[in-house]
Amino acid sequence: MATVAPGTRVGPLLRGWRERRRVSQLELALRADSSARHISFIETGRSRPSEEMILRLAEHLEVPVRERNALLLAAGYAPRYAETSLDDPALGALREGLEQLLHGYEPYPAIIVDGTYTVVAANRGIAMLLDGLPEHLLTPPLNAMRITLHPEGLAPRIRNLREWRGHLLAQMERQIALARSTELRELHDEVAAYPVPDPPATEPPPSDPAPAPPFALPLRIEHEGHVLSFVSSISTFNTPMDVTVAELAIETLLPADPATVKYLQSLTP
Repeated sequence: MATVAPGTRVGPLLRGWRERRRVSQLELALRADSSARHISFIETGRSRPSEEMILRLAEHLEVPVRERNALLLAAGYAPRYAETSLDDPALGALREGLEQLLHGYEPYPAIIVDGTYTVVAANRGIAMLLDGLPEHLLTPPLNAMRITLHPEGLAPRIRNLREWRGHLLAQMERQIALARSTELRELHDEVAAYPVPDPPATEPPPSDPAPAPPFALPLRIEHEGHVLSFVSSISTFNTPMDVTVAELAIETLLPADPATVKYLQSLTP
């Protein structure tokens, strides 16, 4: 659950989110059906906002659900959003639906991670890509960023590692800009410091190679002498009312060429 440091006031927190979003007091006031004077009074502590006003401002500033709880606590209100464990029976239907989604996407890889890239669930397509990695990277809790960028992980198998690494680090930086997550910042700094393995001296012979699709950066990764090509799609839940659900992300790897489709389908029993 969200916590705030003792003495933290809601006004400076809201001002920080407004400045992060590069929104003026007047613009925020117009969005929230308020006045720039009232927004100024809230930010300076001259006025205590109601619970409804905090949530309205947070909505217009696109504050993550976890941080909305922190705003409410700083103002002296109870948190509005629960943080339910995925093992809780209340989320049983959600878990079942996610498992069906992962299974239905096979033989193509799909994975579900939380807000710090801890692996929540994965299908057999992902397990195929992880085959042969050292035990210390596969010991729970697994972290998708560590597994991908660690020099003993998938990194040596990724043929366009520098481009894919840059994409992943930029993705993390955008998330850090959206949420105040010390854990995510520490993870970013850790994986960014990993040495980048040298590319292989020779490229294994691909089967029926195709040019990289122009619509998205592909992940080109070797598996048993074949170079597979995927494009990534990430899905999240609309209007989540629970912190845990809000921070889940479902990543699916879509084959980017016919050769990858043919190879993965050949592995299906």
